[in-house]
Amino acid sequence: MPAHDAPRGDRLGRRGFLAGVAATAGFGALDGLVARQAHAAAGRPLPAASPAGGGYGPLRPVTRTDPVTGMSDTLLLPEGFDFRFFGCAGTRMDDGAIVPLGHDGMAAFPGPRRTVRLVRNHEEATGSPWAVPSGTDPARRYDVKGSGGTSTLEIRFDGGVPVLSRSWMSIAGTIKNCAGGPTPWGSWLTCEETTEGTSPFKPDSAGRPYRGNNGWTKPHGYVFEVPSAGEGLTDPVPLTAMGRFVHEAIAVDPWSGHIYETEDRDTAGFYRFTPARRGKPAEGGRLQMLKVKDRPGYDTRTGQRPGRPLACTWVDIADPDPAGAESDSLAVYKQGAALGGATFARIEGCWWGNGAVYFCATEGGDAGQGQVWEYRPLGPYGVLRLVFESPGMETLSFPDNITVTPRGSLLLCEDTDLRTTYHLQGLTRDGTLFPFCSHENEDEWCGATFSPDGRYLFANLQGTARGIPTDPATFAMRGRTVAIWGPWERGPL
Repeated sequence: MPAHDAPRGDRLGRRGFLAGVAATAGFGALDGLVARQAHAAAGRPLPAASPAGGGYGPLRPVTRTDPVTGMSDTLLLPEGFDFRFFGCAGTRMDDGAIVPLGHDGMAAFPGPRRTVRLVRNHEEATGSPWAVPSGTDPARRYDVKGSGGTSTLEIRFDGGVPVLSRSWMSIAGTIKNCAGGPTPWGSWLTCEETTEGTSPFKPDSAGRPYRGNNGWTKPHGYVFEVPSAGEGLTDPVPLTAMGRFVHEAIAVDPWSGHIYETEDRDTAGFYRFTPARRGKPAEGGRLQMLKVKDRPGYDTRTGQRPGRPLACTWVDIADPDPAGAESDSLAVYKQGAALGGATFARIEGCWWGNGAVYFCATEGGDAGQGQVWEYRPLGPYGVLRLVFESPGMETLSFPDNITVTPRGSLLLCEDTDLRTTYHLQGLTRDGTLFPFCSHENEDEWCGATFSPDGRYLFANLQGTARGIPTDPATFAMRGRTVAIWGPWERGPL
């Protein structure tokens, strides 16, 4: 298929740009979306979720128990939906390794014999003096001290109920593997959310255990590729051309092969990586940062209008792996900002779908409670639009990971610290926001992803990301993977 933004002999003028926006307003009815946003901005609550109004109806408690740990958990789900959970932190996998802490970003891939494979990140954030690698071969770790990485879970289905068949570490020795993204060629790109490195360890200023910076044997802040079809550990190769910064997530345009990257900083850039050879990011390429056309230094963090199209271009990052990144985690961002690149407020999750990439600016918006953006490739420009902005924490609080559902809606993972209930929130094509699933144990939702056939939603409850995985003190807040299924056809997800 032709690339969305392949070089063309003709130039896209203003008239063509506006026509293209009208033709590709992909996330549903803009009028409905803008009307709902105005309703919320005026201080009036959004309409209650219901099957007719975009949701799946009232939520009710469902409790299930993990047979491996004996741990019970309760989710609030719509009528007809069920769940199981498995792959808990601190348990032993089939390769003998211990499941690390901090379950985070994840994607589902087709596995052998009608199974589903999940490649799951671990945002293990324990400081280097306390870090306990998961029991993997030191020679196969990127950093012998690093205790994060990814695990792969193979899921079979017994009478339609998902069961963990086997699991293993698939990359080891990395740290703070936050999110990432699946590729069209069947791999997972895992991202390190830090630029820590080999300089001497700096303890936490408050003296808290498990915290501090640096003291590693390798530089960090890179993207690594993990094949979903692999068995056992992948050789960890840092994709340095994709940048050394505080990475969060990745989305791949299957038409052009462009790889979009997000940055989790208060002043963040939105990046595009063009591999030198399509589907081979390890062979190098070109890193760029998004710029709003004719508006250098555009600040998206406040004062935005939902639905307004912003034509965009890209500026080159001359040094994607700067020597100063360890001491200055904004070293890449500053290069793009100096050329007029746009600034966002903590961009976290992103996902490709509906011909566009959707991403969350977790603390963006006038209320500081989060924005959802869409970037749609269009000729030489591309179009950026604000899809949704939260008017307050009771509506939506700190959207983090995001996925596009089989029916074209969005599903948002909340990462709020302002209330004890965490939601998986649905956002429909007409702008209706509704809680699909809730958890009332101050545990962040991460890594929402649907099975290839669209019948099962997998997500993570992160648990603690610092400590010793086998220490009973961590068990009350240990990460786990959740599988949810039910009558999806009743609603928009």
